[in-house]
Amino acid sequence: MAWVKGHQLKLYNSLGRRLENFTPSADVVGMYSCGPTVYSFPHLGNMRPYVFADTLRRALRWKAIPVRAVVNITDVGHAVADSDTGEDKLEVAAAKERRSVEDIAAMYTQSFFEDMAALNVQPADMYPRASQYVEEMIAFAIMLEDLGYTYQLPSGLYFDTSKSPGYGDLALLDLAGQRETGRVEHVEGRKHNSDFALWRAEEPGVRRVMRWKSPWGWGAPGWHLECSVMSMALLGEHFDVHTGGVDHRELHHVNEIAQSEAFLHGDRPWVRYWLHNEFLLLNNAKIAKSAGPVPKLADLVEEGYHPLAYRLFLLGGHYRSQLDFTLAAMDAAQATLRRLISRVAPLRPLPVVETYEPARALVEDTDKAALAYVEAIDAAIANDLATPKLLATLQDALRDQDITTEGLRVVVAACDALLGLRLADLDPAEVDQRRAASDLTPEEVAAIERLIGERTQARKEKNWPRADEIRAELDVLGVQVTDTPTGPTWQLR
Repeated sequence: MAWVKGHQLKLYNSLGRRLENFTPSADVVGMYSCGPTVYSFPHLGNMRPYVFADTLRRALRWKAIPVRAVVNITDVGHAVADSDTGEDKLEVAAAKERRSVEDIAAMYTQSFFEDMAALNVQPADMYPRASQYVEEMIAFAIMLEDLGYTYQLPSGLYFDTSKSPGYGDLALLDLAGQRETGRVEHVEGRKHNSDFALWRAEEPGVRRVMRWKSPWGWGAPGWHLECSVMSMALLGEHFDVHTGGVDHRELHHVNEIAQSEAFLHGDRPWVRYWLHNEFLLLNNAKIAKSAGPVPKLADLVEEGYHPLAYRLFLLGGHYRSQLDFTLAAMDAAQATLRRLISRVAPLRPLPVVETYEPARALVEDTDKAALAYVEAIDAAIANDLATPKLLATLQDALRDQDITTEGLRVVVAACDALLGLRLADLDPAEVDQRRAASDLTPEEVAAIERLIGERTQARKEKNWPRADEIRAELDVLGVQVTDTPTGPTWQLR
């Protein structure tokens, strides 16, 4: 089969915590990614799962593996604090902003789509809304009830995790221990702390804004139920890949697996590969809306950073490594993106190279250096999506004096097909939007003035190559130097 050519694609499966060869079970790989709960603007930490999932899709395309991608939109069912009790996040947001739930969902869904487009994340094949699948969720819960996996309380219908033999395997949880300490919220009558709501009934005397009639009373579905129902409806009862943030690995995905495998009542795993990206950190703490105001992509753009500089920042760390967000790191990413675009622009137009075999075919008989880079690209992406190595390979190729111009075009196009940085068409002027000099930190100003001082000294010593080299470094940083009779002056372009 075409997909096994080149290096074997290996992915880290959270189910078992091991690196595994990826072998599709069907002609088209089903891939489900947990989507946003659309009650507020997505923050920078929310972006990482989708850039990661997009990289995975690009890697599968590189290996000529067709993908059917689904990303859900949670517009009902997600209680505050990810709990089984309390108000729905969208209802809380609607009351706070004095708008309808529908308006809230539409506004923040649109914001999510705009951020995805700005980050060059490929659109999913489908974006199902949870509110459109409630009847299917009720039918799913009825089946679990008929199979004996549930019990009813005044607060709703609950899944009995003691009847799920493999409960907690994904999170490496000890079920007995989870029953004792798994949740902090108290639910009257719940048998085990790990049991979770399939249906959340209205409290006596409280009428929900979003409500449906069910065998267990008026109410709304539990948060975990929607992903099982919508993924099966759109990808089939079994599919290959499920992605999300590492926080989902500990609870949400554990519960998805329990209810789905109970529903299917078979000995075959519901999903074969579970992939999770690590947290984005801010001041060494996980970025979360619950912690207060957090940066959004629009905040970075307002500061003069290009959205793809943030994508580059994310790709500079492996998806399974925690990544600490700082403005210094963003400055470096912006400078790197500017340098890449300025170096690649003269090579345009780039060929369209999205898969391994055509890329190899374009250079194997004409350019040994380019062929070596294509193989290095393939090795990097096949090694559990090693994007830092892929970026380093691109930088090496751009500096290599032995590669031909045509070969370099192929290498750059291949890298960009996997990295998604729009190296083929991004206008260099778009990347040059930086902050004003008055907004620079003292450390940034000191670094710029140090370079200018070194350049001045090099010119005094008539070391013109070194002076030109420093001038190029300043250009990459967006610093325009003007030599005057009284000495050099500088400003940001």
